[in-house]
Amino acid sequence: MRFKGVIFDLDGTLVNSLEDIADSMNRILGEYGFPTHDLEDYKRFVGRGLRNLVSRALPEGPKDEGLISRCRDSMLEDYGKNYVNKTRPYDGIPDLLDELVRRQLKLAVFSNKNDDLTKKLVATLLPDWHFAAVIGSSAEMPEKPDPRGALLISRQLGISPERLIYVGDSDVDMETAHNVGMYAVGALWGFRTKEELISNGAEYLLKHPMDLLQIL
Repeated sequence: MRFKGVIFDLDGTLVNSLEDIADSMNRILGEYGFPTHDLEDYKRFVGRGLRNLVSRALPEGPKDEGLISRCRDSMLEDYGKNYVNKTRPYDGIPDLLDELVRRQLKLAVFSNKNDDLTKKLVATLLPDWHFAAVIGSSAEMPEKPDPRGALLISRQLGISPERLIYVGDSDVDMETAHNVGMYAVGALWGFRTKEELISNGAEYLLKHPMDLLQIL
Protein backbone atom coordinates (compact mmCIF):
# COMPACT_ATOMS: atom_id res chain seq x y z
CA MET A 1 0.00 0.00 0.00
CA ARG A 2 1.34 3.39 -1.00
CA PHE A 3 -0.12 5.23 2.00
CA LYS A 4 0.51 4.26 5.61
CA GLY A 5 -1.31 7.00 7.49
CA VAL A 6 -3.83 9.84 7.33
CA ILE A 7 -3.58 13.28 8.94
CA PHE A 8 -6.90 15.07 9.34
CA ASP A 9 -7.69 18.70 9.82
CA LEU A 10 -10.28 19.05 12.59
CA ASP A 11 -12.83 21.85 12.06
CA GLY A 12 -14.70 21.41 8.80
CA THR A 13 -13.11 18.01 8.19
CA LEU A 14 -13.71 15.65 11.10
CA VAL A 15 -16.26 17.76 12.98
CA ASN A 16 -18.75 20.48 12.12
CA SER A 17 -17.89 23.10 14.73
CA LEU A 18 -19.02 26.22 12.88
CA GLU A 19 -22.10 26.99 14.99
CA ASP A 20 -20.25 26.85 18.30
CA ILE A 21 -17.44 29.03 16.91
CA ALA A 22 -19.93 31.55 15.51
CA ASP A 23 -22.01 31.62 18.68
CA SER A 24 -18.98 32.32 20.88
CA MET A 25 -17.55 35.00 18.61
CA ASN A 26 -20.93 36.69 18.24
CA ARG A 27 -21.36 36.78 22.01
CA ILE A 28 -18.02 38.57 22.35
CA LEU A 29 -18.86 41.01 19.57
CA GLY A 30 -22.17 41.74 21.28
CA GLU A 31 -20.43 42.41 24.60
CA TYR A 32 -18.30 45.06 22.87
CA GLY A 33 -21.27 46.56 21.06
CA PHE A 34 -20.07 45.44 17.64
CA PRO A 35 -22.25 43.97 14.85
CA THR A 36 -22.48 40.19 14.78
CA HIS A 37 -22.24 37.94 11.71
CA ASP A 38 -24.30 35.25 9.99
CA LEU A 39 -23.16 31.64 10.16
CA GLU A 40 -22.12 31.69 6.50
CA ASP A 41 -19.68 34.54 7.18
CA TYR A 42 -17.77 32.36 9.60
CA LYS A 43 -16.94 29.91 6.83
CA ARG A 44 -14.63 32.65 5.50
CA PHE A 45 -13.33 33.71 8.90
CA VAL A 46 -12.07 30.35 10.15
CA GLY A 47 -9.02 28.37 9.08
CA ARG A 48 -6.00 30.48 9.96
CA GLY A 49 -6.15 30.53 13.73
CA LEU A 50 -8.12 32.33 16.42
CA ARG A 51 -6.38 35.69 16.18
CA ASN A 52 -7.13 35.87 12.48
CA LEU A 53 -10.75 34.86 13.12
CA VAL A 54 -11.15 37.67 15.67
CA SER A 55 -9.54 40.22 13.36
CA ARG A 56 -11.87 39.26 10.51
CA ALA A 57 -14.94 39.34 12.75
CA LEU A 58 -14.22 42.81 14.15
CA PRO A 59 -15.65 45.81 12.26
CA GLU A 60 -13.83 46.79 9.09
CA GLY A 61 -11.16 49.45 9.26
CA PRO A 62 -7.87 49.83 11.15
CA LYS A 63 -7.50 47.14 13.82
CA ASP A 64 -6.25 47.98 17.28
CA GLU A 65 -3.90 45.19 18.36
CA GLY A 66 -4.89 45.57 21.98
CA LEU A 67 -8.55 45.15 21.11
CA ILE A 68 -7.80 42.07 19.02
CA SER A 69 -5.89 40.54 21.93
CA ARG A 70 -8.68 41.27 24.43
CA CYS A 71 -11.35 39.87 22.14
CA ARG A 72 -9.19 36.84 21.41
CA ASP A 73 -8.81 36.10 25.13
CA SER A 74 -12.55 36.59 25.72
CA MET A 75 -13.43 34.39 22.76
CA LEU A 76 -11.08 31.64 23.95
CA GLU A 77 -12.63 31.71 27.42
CA ASP A 78 -16.20 31.61 26.08
CA TYR A 79 -15.51 28.97 23.46
CA GLY A 80 -13.63 26.86 26.00
CA LYS A 81 -16.92 26.49 27.89
CA ASN A 82 -19.13 25.98 24.83
CA TYR A 83 -17.06 24.09 22.27
CA VAL A 84 -19.26 21.00 22.15
CA ASN A 85 -22.73 22.53 22.51
CA LYS A 86 -23.57 21.84 18.86
CA THR A 87 -20.34 20.42 17.42
CA ARG A 88 -20.57 16.85 16.13
CA PRO A 89 -18.59 14.56 13.78
CA TYR A 90 -19.73 14.72 10.18
CA ASP A 91 -21.85 11.87 8.86
CA GLY A 92 -19.58 9.15 7.55
CA ILE A 93 -16.56 10.06 9.67
CA PRO A 94 -17.05 7.27 12.24
CA ASP A 95 -17.42 4.70 9.45
CA LEU A 96 -14.30 6.01 7.73
CA LEU A 97 -12.23 5.91 10.91
CA ASP A 98 -13.42 2.37 11.61
CA GLU A 99 -12.29 1.26 8.16
CA LEU A 100 -8.93 3.04 8.37
CA VAL A 101 -8.24 1.33 11.69
CA ARG A 102 -9.27 -2.01 10.19
CA ARG A 103 -6.75 -1.44 7.41
CA GLN A 104 -4.11 -0.58 10.03
CA LEU A 105 -3.43 2.96 8.88
CA LYS A 106 -2.09 5.35 11.50
CA LEU A 107 -4.26 8.37 12.26
CA ALA A 108 -3.44 11.91 13.38
CA VAL A 109 -5.08 15.32 13.77
CA PHE A 110 -3.43 18.66 12.97
CA SER A 111 -5.49 21.81 13.59
CA ASN A 112 -5.03 25.56 13.83
CA LYS A 113 -7.35 25.48 16.84
CA ASN A 114 -5.74 26.03 20.24
CA ASP A 115 -3.77 22.89 21.16
CA ASP A 116 -5.56 22.29 24.45
CA LEU A 117 -8.99 22.62 22.86
CA THR A 118 -7.96 20.45 19.92
CA LYS A 119 -7.02 17.63 22.28
CA LYS A 120 -10.18 18.06 24.39
CA LEU A 121 -12.46 18.09 21.37
CA VAL A 122 -10.92 14.97 19.87
CA ALA A 123 -11.07 13.18 23.22
CA THR A 124 -14.70 14.20 23.75
CA LEU A 125 -16.19 13.63 20.29
CA LEU A 126 -13.88 10.95 18.83
CA PRO A 127 -13.05 8.79 21.85
CA ASP A 128 -13.41 5.44 20.09
CA TRP A 129 -10.40 5.81 17.81
CA HIS A 130 -6.71 6.05 18.56
CA PHE A 131 -4.96 9.04 17.04
CA ALA A 132 -1.20 8.61 17.24
CA ALA A 133 -0.77 12.39 17.30
CA VAL A 134 -3.16 15.27 18.03
CA ILE A 135 -1.64 18.72 17.59
CA GLY A 136 -3.09 22.23 17.64
CA SER A 137 -1.51 25.66 17.62
CA SER A 138 0.47 26.93 20.59
CA ALA A 139 3.38 29.20 21.45
CA GLU A 140 5.67 26.33 20.48
CA MET A 141 3.73 25.21 17.41
CA PRO A 142 3.12 27.74 14.63
CA GLU A 143 -0.12 27.63 12.71
CA LYS A 144 -0.57 25.99 9.33
CA PRO A 145 0.58 26.31 6.57
CA ASP A 146 3.90 26.38 8.45
CA PRO A 147 5.29 22.87 7.84
CA ARG A 148 6.70 22.19 11.29
CA GLY A 149 3.60 20.60 12.79
CA ALA A 150 3.02 18.27 9.86
CA LEU A 151 6.69 17.24 9.86
CA LEU A 152 6.55 16.58 13.61
CA ILE A 153 3.54 14.31 13.09
CA SER A 154 5.39 12.51 10.30
CA ARG A 155 8.25 11.78 12.70
CA GLN A 156 5.91 10.75 15.52
CA LEU A 157 4.09 8.32 13.24
CA GLY A 158 7.34 7.00 11.81
CA ILE A 159 6.00 7.52 8.28
CA SER A 160 7.66 9.59 5.58
CA PRO A 161 5.58 12.52 4.24
CA GLU A 162 5.07 10.99 0.79
CA ARG A 163 3.31 8.03 2.43
CA LEU A 164 0.87 10.25 4.32
CA ILE A 165 -2.49 11.58 3.15
CA TYR A 166 -3.47 15.00 4.44
CA VAL A 167 -7.25 15.64 4.48
CA GLY A 168 -8.60 19.15 4.97
CA ASP A 169 -11.31 21.54 3.83
CA SER A 170 -9.45 24.79 3.12
CA ASP A 171 -6.67 26.49 1.21
CA VAL A 172 -4.41 26.41 4.25
CA ASP A 173 -4.76 22.63 4.48
CA MET A 174 -3.82 22.11 0.84
CA GLU A 175 -0.86 24.48 1.27
CA THR A 176 0.26 22.56 4.35
CA ALA A 177 0.18 19.25 2.52
CA HIS A 178 2.22 20.59 -0.37
CA ASN A 179 4.71 22.30 1.94
CA VAL A 180 5.73 18.91 3.30
CA GLY A 181 5.16 16.64 0.31
CA MET A 182 2.02 14.90 1.56
CA TYR A 183 -0.90 13.86 -0.66
CA ALA A 184 -3.41 16.72 -0.51
CA VAL A 185 -7.06 15.65 -0.27
CA GLY A 186 -9.92 18.15 -0.10
CA ALA A 187 -13.11 17.57 1.91
CA LEU A 188 -16.06 19.06 0.05
CA TRP A 189 -18.40 18.85 3.05
CA GLY A 190 -16.38 21.45 4.94
CA PHE A 191 -16.35 25.23 5.19
CA ARG A 192 -14.75 26.21 1.88
CA THR A 193 -15.42 25.73 -1.82
CA LYS A 194 -14.36 23.18 -4.39
CA GLU A 195 -12.71 25.97 -6.38
CA GLU A 196 -10.59 27.04 -3.40
CA LEU A 197 -9.41 23.50 -2.79
CA ILE A 198 -8.50 22.93 -6.44
CA SER A 199 -6.73 26.27 -6.88
CA ASN A 200 -4.60 25.55 -3.81
CA GLY A 201 -3.44 22.15 -4.99
CA ALA A 202 -5.98 19.52 -3.96
CA GLU A 203 -4.93 16.29 -5.67
CA TYR A 204 -8.18 14.49 -4.88
CA LEU A 205 -11.62 15.66 -3.75
CA LEU A 206 -14.02 13.82 -1.44
CA LYS A 207 -17.77 14.27 -1.66
CA HIS A 208 -18.26 11.87 1.26
CA PRO A 209 -15.74 10.66 3.88
CA MET A 210 -15.87 7.06 2.62
CA ASP A 211 -14.64 8.26 -0.81
CA LEU A 212 -11.17 8.29 0.75
CA LEU A 213 -11.08 4.51 0.51
CA GLN A 214 -10.91 4.76 -3.28
CA ILE A 215 -7.32 6.04 -3.17
CA LEU A 216 -5.99 3.54 -0.64
